[in-house]
Amino acid sequence: MNAMIGGSSPTKLLVTAALPYANAKLHLGHLRSTYIPADIYVRYLRLKGHEAIYVCATDEHGTPIAVKAEKEGSTPKEYVNLYHKLILEDLLKMGCSFDIFSRTTYPVHYELTQEFFKRLLNKGYIYEAEYEQLFCPKCTRFLPDRYVEGICPYCGTEGARGDSCESCGRYLKPIELQKPYCIVCGEQPFIKKTRHWFFKLSAFQSFLKKWVKPLPNNVKHYASQWLKEGLKDWCVTRDLEWGVPVPVKGAKGKAIYVWFDAPIGYISATEILSEEKRKPKLWVNYWKKKTSKIVHFIGKDIIYHHAIFWPAMLKAHGKYNLPARVIAGEFLTLDGKKLSKSRGWVIEVSDYLRTFEPDPLRYYLTAASPLQKDIDFSWDEFAKRHNDELNDILGNFIHRALVFTDKYFNGRIPEPNALDNYDKEFLQTIKTYHKHIAKSMEQFNFHTALKQILELAAQGNKYLNDKA
Repeated sequence: MNAMIGGSSPTKLLVTAALPYANAKLHLGHLRSTYIPADIYVRYLRLKGHEAIYVCATDEHGTPIAVKAEKEGSTPKEYVNLYHKLILEDLLKMGCSFDIFSRTTYPVHYELTQEFFKRLLNKGYIYEAEYEQLFCPKCTRFLPDRYVEGICPYCGTEGARGDSCESCGRYLKPIELQKPYCIVCGEQPFIKKTRHWFFKLSAFQSFLKKWVKPLPNNVKHYASQWLKEGLKDWCVTRDLEWGVPVPVKGAKGKAIYVWFDAPIGYISATEILSEEKRKPKLWVNYWKKKTSKIVHFIGKDIIYHHAIFWPAMLKAHGKYNLPARVIAGEFLTLDGKKLSKSRGWVIEVSDYLRTFEPDPLRYYLTAASPLQKDIDFSWDEFAKRHNDELNDILGNFIHRALVFTDKYFNGRIPEPNALDNYDKEFLQTIKTYHKHIAKSMEQFNFHTALKQILELAAQGNKYLNDKA
């Protein structure tokens, strides 16, 4: 697995970062799992001369946003306008080099999502059926996945959500929860029937079993668990006004499920970028030409959606490239507990940036652990790595080299004199490290690449000392 992804060098690479949900500010866990790794990778691709673009957007639909906006006395649109602005500000301040940061409330996105839905409907991959859903008698509404909690039927953990259990990682349906309760009012909901549309996910069991094989081990592990159990068809509509309207006669008051419309945001963002650049074929070249490759960066809590649901949607549609890789970053914990914006256990990016610069955090979150392992955030460890590694090794080497060049050569790199054996050996060391670092980057091992960079900087400091 390398930057060429599959052997032959593609002319274009599209890098995406998971769409942050526009209902809260970002925390450090989001940066660690998704946005910093994606930014590192796309910057590397650009340095290598690839035609690489980095797209993202805010995910702005769904019941949680509608409910929160109502609680705060604003409209859903006003609510997402605020959080789109705050999220984008944080990501830009952290140095994320997006080519576009779009929104799922743009007209282009609505058109693409409805086209996607109608095409799958016409091909028989979406069908209408009666559906059992939890209904809160006190709030007098159907409860979305994230607005019902209870006991996980698989591992027995309390506080499991209606779509998944954070403890065992299982995908759930709300009606599977034991002792469910509405998280708004605490009332016990009851099951009520309604009409909805379903995506025939079960038809893609064999396809996905083969498709997940070349994916990274952690992604393949989780995906294989769901495949082993057998895929079930998925409800892709909700009783909701806030969202992309279901483009079917008789579907008034129903919206397309947010996890159906959100990944389409990768495509709509690229199409909007095409419009902004006045290059109408740009998005087509990335999404429909076989010379292009797509790499998704996500957190491990949404592996199901990107390694099962989304590729099945793309396969069903038939006119878009499937992702070549899905890179899932593991969790960042604080005092041993997963950071969670919905549970208020976070260090927000904006809080960090009030005191510190972005680069030390980018360094620490990359250096502390391989992306495929959880790490526990520690302020003491953060300070130690900043001082002992980023400052004393890498920073020291860069400072010494720049000051030396400025002091003795007027800031210009001079032509070399005759090289002795030590010089030649060190030049060869640089070339060797260059190859190793490139290989690590192309295998998405950013932790290893950074470690190798530190080793080379340490050898650079030794070289300067020896040549003093």
